[in-house]
Amino acid sequence: MKQILLITDGCSNVGQSPVMTASLARQEGITVNVIGIVDYGTIGELGSLEIREIAKAGGGMSQLSGTEKLAQTMQMMTRKTVVQTIQQAVNRELKHILGKTSVEDLPPDKRSEVVEVVDELTETTPLEIALLIDASASMKPKLAAVEEAIRDLMISLNAREGMSRLAVFHFPGRHGGEDAVLDQGWTSDLSGVRSLFQHMAMRGATPTGPAILKVIDFFRYGTINGNQTRPEDNDEREGMLGDYVV
Repeated sequence: MKQILLITDGCSNVGQSPVMTASLARQEGITVNVIGIVDYGTIGELGSLEIREIAKAGGGMSQLSGTEKLAQTMQMMTRKTVVQTIQQAVNRELKHILGKTSVEDLPPDKRSEVVEVVDELTETTPLEIALLIDASASMKPKLAAVEEAIRDLMISLNAREGMSRLAVFHFPGRHGGEDAVLDQGWTSDLSGVRSLFQHMAMRGATPTGPAILKVIDFFRYGTINGNQTRPEDNDEREGMLGDYVV
């Protein structure tokens, strides 16, 4: 099961539409969830609208969150999306085999059995999550909360019975035209994070759409920018996940 978890304040301003690229991710079997840490006023309203549209196009969920509840929101959305995806698959099978459109159409005893299966699959189904973190200038005051929330998400993923793999990106990169930077490739060792955003250079551009495309390519090929990229080979890590232990 594949997810992109985008953390942003919205208002992309460079490159392709993030709504369009989220729709492409959905076609690839990748769910796009979005957590918005938005500001007040007109900019915040525009950012909130974009956040909802990205998640809708990506078949996922959107949630606005203050920094104080960010960790709880990330864990909740990850779990809810897994449950939703499994329920959709179960409903398709029920319709195909029994002509029923949902679990609710089953008799109570059969319904409880299916619910138990869904709960078990929620904990055991392999899960791949690509965190895509908006590191534009407007997000700078919020990154400390993002860093703490990522640690809590890792603890939550470690508690699952099934295999969980995580990759981490931020956008934009240090240089113009660098839409996204891979900070950590797929790893199942989710312990040992110490410093995520230590020396990151913040920039004003917000290429959310192009960044989503980079993550889609990573799901497809395990590469970014056409090259196999490992954090230890990347001189442009800018300190993010620089002390990640694998």
